[in-house]
Amino acid sequence: MPVLGVKLVLSALWSFLVALFAVPSIIYIAHLKNMLDTPNVRTVHESLTPRLGGVAIFAGFMSALTIFAPLENGIQQLLAGCIVLFFVGLKDDLVTISVTKKFIGQLLATGIIMVMPDIEIRITSFQGILGIHELPMGVSYAITFVAIVGITNAINLIDGLDGLAGTIVSIISATFGYYFLRYGGPSYGNYAYVAICLIGGIVGFLRYNFHRASIFMGDTGSLVCGFIVSVLTIQFVEMGATTGQPFGASSPSVAVGILFVPLFDTLRVFIIRMLAGRSPFSPDKNHIHHRILAMGFQQISTVLLLGLLNVVVILFVINFATLGNTLLIAALVAFSVLLSVFLGVYHSRRGVQRRVASQS
Repeated sequence: MPVLGVKLVLSALWSFLVALFAVPSIIYIAHLKNMLDTPNVRTVHESLTPRLGGVAIFAGFMSALTIFAPLENGIQQLLAGCIVLFFVGLKDDLVTISVTKKFIGQLLATGIIMVMPDIEIRITSFQGILGIHELPMGVSYAITFVAIVGITNAINLIDGLDGLAGTIVSIISATFGYYFLRYGGPSYGNYAYVAICLIGGIVGFLRYNFHRASIFMGDTGSLVCGFIVSVLTIQFVEMGATTGQPFGASSPSVAVGILFVPLFDTLRVFIIRMLAGRSPFSPDKNHIHHRILAMGFQQISTVLLLGLLNVVVILFVINFATLGNTLLIAALVAFSVLLSVFLGVYHSRRGVQRRVASQS
């Protein structure tokens, strides 16, 4: 255990330092070559800012993981998928690519981890949700693909404020990493390295990303981080099916709670857009962080508030895991509806106040 602890600390420190020292060079080159993100109606920032922070996160994560971590139990396949999404995100940050091409990249990365010989990272059981346990092979692959693409894009969509995506991903990764370290054993224990290396890279990047950010993680970072989080989620759920786990069959609902903020935000904006007759992928300023900003909060306080919200929900699902999947998911859905109504009502009142002010 002491040796493992030392290696985890070293891997986190390595990832942190690589990202920390890489970012200034990336910022310099981005400004030199005019590779900058221009403010528009969808964004909150007001100045030209580089979007290549994901390069530093990827460099720190990849180098630390390959140096310090055991690469069995699917870690090699995870790294291969990360490389695919790194180049997809990098191209999008540099020249912008279509949604179709990004989807194909996600499909390829997902295929690598699901169908590589001997190692398959996939959801094999619903563990009693809706009375469903073991999943047929085809359904298992389909559910896994939806989960990976959904979580990856949820992290991508939450990346709308300085430091927000990095903060949320760090909280999620720290939670998963703790349980992999304590309960993972020989089959899942090395995923603690995945979590800690990702946290190290993100923390090094966040030094330059909190308001006012001098660099954004861009799709290079958000796609890779989302993909890694999706794999951690699947392995956490699968680990719950083994003996001696603290959450047992409740691990799917606990995982949903750990991912609460990005999942809630994505589902909420998709539903609102579809109810308005628009594509769920059409951009707008209706994300949860936009609504909180509209209440008068500053960017840093909004990020801290959403981070606190995610931590509170995590503590809730962990402490009430014995309720089982059905009750936990029902509680999360009820809370989501109340939170969504509150955000909508408050927004409507703000709109009325602005219209009254403009008419007077």
